[in-house]
Parts: sequence; structure tokens; C-alpha cells
Amino acid sequence: MGLAAGRSRLPSCVSHAFLVVAGLFILASIPCEAQLSSSFYDNTCPNALTTIRRAIRTAVSRERRMAASLIRLHFHDCFGCDASILLDDSATIQSEKNAPNNNNSVRGYEVIDNVKSQVESICPGVVSCADILAVAARDASVAVGGPTWTLKLGRRDSTTSGLSQAAANLPSFRDGLDRLISLFSTKGLSTRDMVALSGSHTIGQARCITFRDRIYDNGTNIDAGFASTRRRRCPVDNGNGDDNLAALDLVTPNSFDNNYFKNLIQRKGLLQSDQVLFNGGSTDSIVTEYSKSPSTFSSDFAAAMVKMGDIEPLLGSAGEIRKYCNVIN
Repeated sequence: MGLAAGRSRLPSCVSHAFLVVAGLFILASIPCEAQLSSSFYDNTCPNALTTIRRAIRTAVSRERRMAASLIRLHFHDCFGCDASILLDDSATIQSEKNAPNNNNSVRGYEVIDNVKSQVESICPGVVSCADILAVAARDASVAVGGPTWTLKLGRRDSTTSGLSQAAANLPSFRDGLDRLISLFSTKGLSTRDMVALSGSHTIGQARCITFRDRIYDNGTNIDAGFASTRRRRCPVDNGNGDDNLAALDLVTPNSFDNNYFKNLIQRKGLLQSDQVLFNGGSTDSIVTEYSKSPSTFSSDFAAAMVKMGDIEPLLGSAGEIRKYCNVIN
């Protein structure tokens, strides 16, 4: 008999058990990648979302415009959703608040600071400022009649700022359609996502300096009566009335609806970056669709907000949970 015939064999049950144990060991050796989850705070801070919602409702009831400001604050943070936009200047931080598209424009910081203070009082060191921004945007939408959506949470806060990236990557009120499509595409957002997210301009206001050129250039893509109305509080000379405000949606400026898209079809978009969405280009059909179907716009907006909130978050042990949103720990 050969050597092989003389080998002793383990019972099949023992060999099976060995394989199971070995398999478990291999699985345990694979690092578990942290992910965003809608139930992230269910055990660690079960009252966090209720606390945030209550604070946002109060803020919006005091100033209706704040709803638009909070949605925009999340958007401007979320070309890298890590609360870096909230950091103030310091010896090591060049604040994103000073980026051209943020300076004297983005607002609502004090609301987020207040919310953070309330959340810290019930769950110290648990809920990130980045997640508070995401929840605040959702709750602000609901507070003015807009859609809600299921949020995925678990973002952590950055310990650095991205001033140069904010300056380069955030859309401008002067941008054309190709530029907008490109900026959103680099962050994984489709053209349809871009149009839907632009629909947040159904609420909020803009400064004269951002739409002066459009209302005085006598172009063919602006309604003459609309331009005339907007000129009343926006003088032609630079430096004169630059900070005067005008509603982005003249019809229902404080309600989240689809009038923004109806305005575009009537050539009544306030910003150049609004009107380019309906100006004989590839997005005309999406604008028309949203103008006819508020439910389609609402569902697409909600889906795009979730998608935007997934852009490059810090997870697991990356970053930190700031105690105060405007400074690193």
C-alpha cells in the first residue's frame, strides 16, 4: 500500500468545523468600512433629530428666509459634506466663509451654532456639525412646505478648511449651462440633479450685485416687465444698492413649490445661472417637466439632496466631532 493509503483522516464533522472557524477568522481580518446610516444616532442620541427639528422650526418661524439660507449652507458645504464651511479663520484655518461665493452671501451660521449647543446639552460629543447641517436643510425644506427625505447620517467634521477648493468648485451666479453641468458632474451629480437642486431658488433672496448685469443688459432672455420691476431696488451703478435684496421667486417667495420653473419659462429667472436652465439648451425639457409636475420636482429634489449629502463625507475615525462648529477641538 502506498503512503497515501495509510494517511489518517479527520472526521468530516471536524474538518467542517475547522473550515467554518477559518472562514470566520478571515472575515474578522477584513476591516469593516464605516457607512452612513439612517439609524446612526438611534442608540447614541435618540432625541437628536427631534431637537434639531424643533430648533429649525423656531428659526424659520422667526425669519422665513432662513429656510433658504440653511438649504444653501448645506449645499455650499456639500461639495465635500464635512462642515468645513463653518470654521472661522484661525492661525491654522483659512475660512471657507471668505470664498467669493460665500463671503457676504452664505448665512445661517448662528442657527447651526444654536442647534449644536442644544444637541451637545443632551448628547455631548456625539452628533457632528456636518450631520446637523444635513438635518437642518431637510427640516428647513419641510418648514416651508417642501419635501422631506430619509437622511443617512454618520458624517464627521473636518479639521481643515478648503478655501481654494470652495473658490474653484462652487457654482457662480454668472455661470453658463455647460459650466454648471461640469461642476455638478465632477461631484457625481447628473444634469437632472443639477436642475432639481437649482429649484431650491423657489425660496430665498439674492443681492442686487448678483443680478444687476442681467436686469440691465437688455438681453432677449429676460422679460422686460420683470427687469423693470427689479430695477426699482437695484440701481445701475456698481456700489449703489449692492446689498439690496430681491426674491428669487417673485410669485411665491416664501413657499417651496415649482413656480421657479414656471418663472424660467416666462424668462423671469433672477440670476443668469437660473435662466440658462431654460434658454434653448439641453435642460429646457427638464424645466418644462418640473413646471408641469410639482410632485416630480419634489421627488427629484429630495433624491438629489440625498445624493448630494453623500459627497465625500468623513467616516469612521476620520476627522472629529467638534464641540463648537466654528472651531476645531
